[in-house]
Amino acid sequence: MGRISFSCLFPASWHFSLSSQVLPRLLVPSLRQLLFIGLVFCLMGLLYLLIVAGKGHASWIRKENHFHRHLARVTDVDATDTSNPNLNYGLVVDCGSSGSRVFVYCWPRHNGNPHELLDIRQMRDQHRKPVVMKIKPGISELAKTPEKASDYIYPLLSFAAQHIPKNKHQETPLYILCTAGMRILPESQQEALLEDLRTDIPVHFNFLFSDSHVEVISGKQEGVYAWIGINFVLGRFNHVHNDGEAVVEVHVPGNDQQEALMRKRTAGVLDMGGVSTQIAYEVPKTEEVAKNLLAEFNLGCDAHRTEHVYRVYVSTFLGFGGNAARQRYEESLIRNTATRNKLLGQHAGETAESPLMDPCLPTDLQDEIGQSTQKLYLRGTGDFDQCRQILQPYLNRTNETQTSLSGIYQPTIDYINSQFYGFSEFYYCTEDVLRMGGDYNASKYAQAAKGYCATQWKTLRERFDSGLYASHADLHRLKYQCFKSAWMYEVLHSGFSFPTNYKNLKTALLVYDKEVQWTLGAILFRTRFLPLRDIQQESLKGVHSHWRHSFSFVNNHYLFLACFFIVFLSIMLYLLRLRRIHRRAAQRSTPSSVPWLEEGLGSPALPINL
Repeated sequence: MGRISFSCLFPASWHFSLSSQVLPRLLVPSLRQLLFIGLVFCLMGLLYLLIVAGKGHASWIRKENHFHRHLARVTDVDATDTSNPNLNYGLVVDCGSSGSRVFVYCWPRHNGNPHELLDIRQMRDQHRKPVVMKIKPGISELAKTPEKASDYIYPLLSFAAQHIPKNKHQETPLYILCTAGMRILPESQQEALLEDLRTDIPVHFNFLFSDSHVEVISGKQEGVYAWIGINFVLGRFNHVHNDGEAVVEVHVPGNDQQEALMRKRTAGVLDMGGVSTQIAYEVPKTEEVAKNLLAEFNLGCDAHRTEHVYRVYVSTFLGFGGNAARQRYEESLIRNTATRNKLLGQHAGETAESPLMDPCLPTDLQDEIGQSTQKLYLRGTGDFDQCRQILQPYLNRTNETQTSLSGIYQPTIDYINSQFYGFSEFYYCTEDVLRMGGDYNASKYAQAAKGYCATQWKTLRERFDSGLYASHADLHRLKYQCFKSAWMYEVLHSGFSFPTNYKNLKTALLVYDKEVQWTLGAILFRTRFLPLRDIQQESLKGVHSHWRHSFSFVNNHYLFLACFFIVFLSIMLYLLRLRRIHRRAAQRSTPSSVPWLEEGLGSPALPINL
């Protein structure tokens, strides 16, 4: 008996036979074969998990984060649910030169991920309006009566206390930060005002408040806070970036041996107010910058993690705001004209009949400047290019390389891979009259400004009366739009050296329909260690909670693998059982009846007809 043959009532090609050596090996594989087959299937399953489930996990995270970021922009305008026990609150009082404002912020409990920051938003009342209150004048007006400082601030804190649940007061941090108005006071007067606040506020309010929570901040700090707030709203601190988003290579300071990080590109900030102009942007690569111009900080809650370490260049230029620049320009006109009239025996600008020609005013606009004892009469000629040339000396540029206004050092800007936002006068100059706010184009802007300056003042007044300009544009804006357009252009391109073909500047008043205050950056920076509590609580939950969380987003893959392994183990157990039955049957058989089962020898053919 060497072979077992199979045949049936079908064509002859369907006839086949099996060797007695092959049959037992197919039906009863050896233990080594079983282990080999099991190892192959395990490797295939693991490979499937890494490729399919891994991709699904990453994709899910990206989609979820993008969804939540989009959702946050929508829900930011909803009324704050004060009944939510997991909601936290924070207060920032901005004590400015003309008045003080209190901002109430809120945020949900931190998710325990040390890579993410707190999701801080401005609190909104039941009418969906931001919880903000302003009082006048500025606190610096109380310099001679510092004992009234706490009475001055009381209405702001009382207003905030009414909006925050009482059981949350004790854990709500309060920060009172004073800016320009207080900076000009002598240090003794500053300290007297601050001391009155430190002493009296804890008596009347139960907020989380300490001596370090009230201070006079520098212009550099204010600029850093503004930069943080804008980039936070833009989502630039969320390092899970989608395809197509701009990234930048960052060298973390003080860590020369660590590889460069690739993270989202942050946005630079340009801000021109009435008195000063400010620029702030990240310096991603190691560069020698004076410490008074550079801010290095870690926004993360863990000082040992470097993913949220930033180096930001900040510089504030007093006297370079729109109104201050016009005042300097007018003072120079008065001084130079008086000197020239005296030397040459002329009377230019002394009467309305013989006005001084001013290229920085619209055509035929008549204006009077100076005091009554030294008044100067002007008439506009509306020459934008000439106005720009006249204004260049007021930038106080030097011949040194890598310097900006007043010869202040400016680190290199990667204009190809950078983005800037222009606020205040950068927006008003482009939008209020020229209606070009948004994406900035230097050539189109210069052309529009040139056309505006050359337009007759009578025509401009008719357009204004017809409502062709922005609703908040007034006659003061119309009169000095030509000057401010030229000043903004020169500050941007001659002062800060932005190329005229730069395409990544956006002028804006709002970001995602919200006015972004520096106070948002202040509370984000000052509460950066609060997530440590939630992170520690998350770590105490153990491995099972993390397993359940992981299972929630890849349960389909795990379920498939579980079923796969159950079926595979069932087959293996069946084959092992079959092998055991075969061995028992072989032991009971006589050597003469089925010798080929034990010896593996050829057996005579047994015809089996089906």
